[in-house]
Amino acid sequence: MTIQSVHASKLIIENLNKRYFTPASEVVALKDIDLTIGAGEFVAIVGASGCGKSTLLRIIAGLENGFQGSIRLGYAPVAGPGLDRGMVFQEHRLIRWLTVEKNVAFGLNGRENGEKERIVREHLELVGLAGFARAYPHQLSGGIQMQQEILRIWEVERTTMVLVTHDIDEAIYLGDRVVVMSNRPGTVKKVLPVDLPRPRDRSSYEFVQIRKEIFAEFFAAAERPFAYAI
Repeated sequence: MTIQSVHASKLIIENLNKRYFTPASEVVALKDIDLTIGAGEFVAIVGASGCGKSTLLRIIAGLENGFQGSIRLGYAPVAGPGLDRGMVFQEHRLIRWLTVEKNVAFGLNGRENGEKERIVREHLELVGLAGFARAYPHQLSGGIQMQQEILRIWEVERTTMVLVTHDIDEAIYLGDRVVVMSNRPGTVKKVLPVDLPRPRDRSSYEFVQIRKEIFAEFFAAAERPFAYAI
């Protein structure tokens, strides 16, 4: 699971293409991606390994260039990394020699001290770590649930969230919509709305039906050649 979070602005991706060149060949990673993510929306992207979903996330973060097409956050084109975007990884990426509060403050350079302290305090309270501000990463419980932390932050701040995951249940549990990508070259194969109340019940009929629909998209490409071979 990797998440790209941005301020509550609309993210517009138009006719996005990305190619990699090697001495022996050209690899088309992304082809004709068109996707609009509303301000404050939580969109989950799923796809097979190598489909280009992580490349798409890096482009959104401004960490990947050399692409064709356009990507805009609000009215501004994404041309590199910026403080209006941030990434959250599957595991906690904490600097082990800094306390929890100093880890949170690490990316807030340039803010006034009072504002920095307020942001750190509010976010530690938000994820239930206010009592661990001066603890070190190795002293934290390994049972902290990343999905719940992310969802709690999003529900309070309503930032625009883009989740990239292999876990279909995770995508349905967190996302307002699920984007299913094709095998390489990665294209947007289907976009499914998840009109379910939160917190979501993974065993509910509606949840299971969305899961089945996404599974069908995942395995359709593999089933067709088998069917023709019969």
